Amino acid sequence: MNRRRFIRNTALALPLGVCRGRLHAQERSRSAEFNADVVIIGGGFGGCAAALALCRAGRRVILTEETDWIGGQVTSQAVPPDEHPWIERFGCTRSYRQFRDGVRTFYRDHYPLTAQARANLWLNPGNGSVSRLCHEPRVALAVLEQMLAPFLSGNLLRILLNTGPVSAEVVSDRVRTVTVKDSRAGRLRALSAPYFIDATELGDLLPLTGTEYVTGAESRNDTGEEHAPEEAQPGNQQAFTWCFAVDHCDGEDHTIDRPEEYAFWRDYVPVMTPPWPGRLLSWEMSHPVTLKPRSLNFDPTGPGSGGLNLFTYRRLADPANFTPGTYRSGISLINWPQNDYWLGPLVGDPTVAAAVPLRRSRQLSRSLLYWMQTEAPRPDGGTGWPGLRLRADLLDGPDGLAKAPYIRESRRILAEFTVREEHVSAETRGNGGEGGTLVAEPFPDSVGVGAYRIDLHPSTGGNNYIDLGCLPFQIPLGALLPRRIENLLPACKNLGTTHITNGSYRLHPVEWNIGEAAGALAARALAIGEPPRQIRRDPTQLAEFQRILRDQGLELEWPRLRAL
Repeated sequence: MNRRRFIRNTALALPLGVCRGRLHAQERSRSAEFNADVVIIGGGFGGCAAALALCRAGRRVILTEETDWIGGQVTSQAVPPDEHPWIERFGCTRSYRQFRDGVRTFYRDHYPLTAQARANLWLNPGNGSVSRLCHEPRVALAVLEQMLAPFLSGNLLRILLNTGPVSAEVVSDRVRTVTVKDSRAGRLRALSAPYFIDATELGDLLPLTGTEYVTGAESRNDTGEEHAPEEAQPGNQQAFTWCFAVDHCDGEDHTIDRPEEYAFWRDYVPVMTPPWPGRLLSWEMSHPVTLKPRSLNFDPTGPGSGGLNLFTYRRLADPANFTPGTYRSGISLINWPQNDYWLGPLVGDPTVAAAVPLRRSRQLSRSLLYWMQTEAPRPDGGTGWPGLRLRADLLDGPDGLAKAPYIRESRRILAEFTVREEHVSAETRGNGGEGGTLVAEPFPDSVGVGAYRIDLHPSTGGNNYIDLGCLPFQIPLGALLPRRIENLLPACKNLGTTHITNGSYRLHPVEWNIGEAAGALAARALAIGEPPRQIRRDPTQLAEFQRILRDQGLELEWPRLRAL
């Protein structure tokens, strides 16, 4: 770890913690106080999985969520699951599989599917090419609410929507309370518990609690990673995306008002290393692997002119799966390089308020839509698709977009163990094993598995894609343990990875597994009266905890597979 950056991050966090501690005492005097066995801050995918694990163990849980939809990536951010090729057979937790089965069951129970679609065991409602399970966000929300419903009724779970953290009280390396605020009513609540789980999209509890963390890219000297920069770049973070959904009404005009920043985004040419091929708003981009120019096509009326048709890439609903008249056209989720925002980070730069990149990213997404409606080249030689209709009704967020931006990179704890490129990269580990099979680093403290390419989108530091082969990997328990704070666990993209390995540990089934493991770990620590780090250090306790995880349906190791 680079000493100077370590001091920088703790210096940012600890004085704020002291200041917020005084503020916290004032806030507690005028707020309601709730307590539970575990408080989970953040109701995204990892937070929901953590709540399920804890409630299964009979623990009382408070779960907060900043929007009015739990589910994070698959609901408020609107992104259907990014998964590995074996997901239908193995490589995820039992409860994640129940979520996936629940989505398909919801469609079979409530949507007018064709006979062929209803009989399809592997139903993909949107038939999007990016995922085996492209679906509408509200369906994911309904399934998650169904999974949590028994625990709400049984008074084990309390969910506070439209609620986020504002301060924390920490005494002797233990979080005592976190004060949260209801953004609609303005009400403050002090939440107390023996254990806290940070399942926020940006690791919001880390600075509030003074937990040491890293942002952006570590230096090569820090991590020894081949693809790390020479110098640490805390402000160099992956682009985030404010997604939106469209369908196409042929012969109609649904052109939105010209966005305020449209001229800027229409003419914007990214300055990157290696270079971007031209304007951002075009059908040409850098190929993620080769970084050479790659031509795409877009056609909401058919298969397109060859190659990848962006309209069907993340299609949420394919009319062919439903009885005639159910949908006027397919519905496409727009989460493309063309609306990736990389002109400023959301964390780590005290000179940039997060509201600025958030506002500008919404302008970028609306500018992309306006460009598609008015100026985008069509396969027939014309320009613009005025029939593209913004489906604000499906996502219910600001400016007609999703409720929240799709976040790819978070603050990350300084953990007892950090997953580095050498542990999972196919390129770094080389071709070893039977028949050319590649093997990721085995972790004796594994609490789950995941698989995805090391997929880093263009970043705020001016880097183009970093897209590397990644081996099916394990999730080490040590990556869930902060080095100092005793009772705070990560349950999202804030675990102990690097900027590089975050690119494969950030996807849907991995986040779910991280959250479920964190919830199970807190439940076990409460049951035996030992801190989580002692469970990892004691071989007998670790073995028993891993047995519990297996019994609950968490897979802790992979069969021998080829790299992605």
